[in-house]
Amino acid sequence: MSRPLVAIVGRPNVGKSMLFNKLTGQRLSIVEDTPGVTRDRLYAPCEWAGRKFDLVDTGGIEPGTDSEILLFMRQQAEIAIQNATVIIFVCDIQTGLTASDQEVGAMLLKSGKPVVLAVNKMDKTGPTDPEIYEFYNLGLGDPIPVSAVHGHGTGDLLEECVKYFPDTDAEEEDDDVIKVAIIGKPNVGKSSLVNRILGEERVIVSDMAGTTRDAVDNYFENEKGKYLFIDTAGMRRKSRVDDRVEKFSVLRATMAIERCDVCLILIDGTEGVTEQDTKVAGLAHEAGKACIIVVNKWDIVEKDDKTMDKMCQDIRRDLAYMSYAPILFLSALTGSRVDRLFDAINDVADQAAMRITTGMLNEVLADATARVQPPTDKGRRLKVYYMTQVGIKPPHFVVFCNRADLFHFSYQRYIENQIRATFGLQGTPVKITIRQKGD
Repeated sequence: MSRPLVAIVGRPNVGKSMLFNKLTGQRLSIVEDTPGVTRDRLYAPCEWAGRKFDLVDTGGIEPGTDSEILLFMRQQAEIAIQNATVIIFVCDIQTGLTASDQEVGAMLLKSGKPVVLAVNKMDKTGPTDPEIYEFYNLGLGDPIPVSAVHGHGTGDLLEECVKYFPDTDAEEEDDDVIKVAIIGKPNVGKSSLVNRILGEERVIVSDMAGTTRDAVDNYFENEKGKYLFIDTAGMRRKSRVDDRVEKFSVLRATMAIERCDVCLILIDGTEGVTEQDTKVAGLAHEAGKACIIVVNKWDIVEKDDKTMDKMCQDIRRDLAYMSYAPILFLSALTGSRVDRLFDAINDVADQAAMRITTGMLNEVLADATARVQPPTDKGRRLKVYYMTQVGIKPPHFVVFCNRADLFHFSYQRYIENQIRATFGLQGTPVKITIRQKGD
């Protein structure tokens, strides 16, 4: 059984994202005075009175709009309403009851779903503002005064939501869910790939760069396993990120990298590796995440029998620091080779979580040092005593020696290559720490 889903809906700029962040206790959703900042559905786990549920933030519903993006946002909100167990309808006491509120309220009544009416921006303590009573005109029951900024009334709001939850508790969240962040520069097809995997229009797809702004979580399960796909905003060059909202988006994408298990680094097959691709890939590499390099739009690339080999060579040259990452060619538009992603994700996730016994490691170390003698400097020779693994995701090894300053980077790379040759560790970076005797 899936957990109850609570959807936060309302017209733009009533404080839905602020309320979402307050209820989840995290700054997951971008909060900005600009209407239309939240565009996709944004999910997060939440808990109240011992009941676990999922909360979804939606873009503002603007009835009767001609804007393509606002129409997309309305579609996203409607999908959230269809899937929701309970709907929190947020209104704004400062603007009062508007015609848009009444249209959204009528739409919610037609849905037949339980609706909890929250009147936001009731920031003052003391007697309730009498203007709240006009919201009874919506016909949605008693309005609950809340302050998303200060948290007033949020307990009453959640108490009302929990009343509509099924009696049976949802199953505990699975620990075997692989979190997959899809990263890349704008317009490489990240949202299209998510929609192809999920089999529905879960995130907005548009040729307009910067359509996705939040990092959007999407749960998916098939015979290969359980996954949480995180669609992120495209990361542009810093010189081009002049919009304050877009700076938040890049921050969200970076945070998505931090909390994921596997990064899918999307590259546009029609352009090849660009300077921005190397920077995006570098973020995942520096964070120590398991990575797969995904070349998208392969269906529209003019090909011969050498095109794929040449693209692989170019990627290995331009992303030389990620020689461990497998390369996969696919088309999010046609679905070609997308099914191969799951095996690759499972494989690199397993490799990143691999634990190797100290005994096996030291057998490899002894063999490696016998083949290539440790370096010397002015008559002093490096002595490597032993090695042990101290962490996973990525695999982290500590090597103990007599003099850390003699342990040259090139010899570290040699030891790493010997470990990889023996144990695989494909798709994951490897961290090696050098410890000197006496440290």
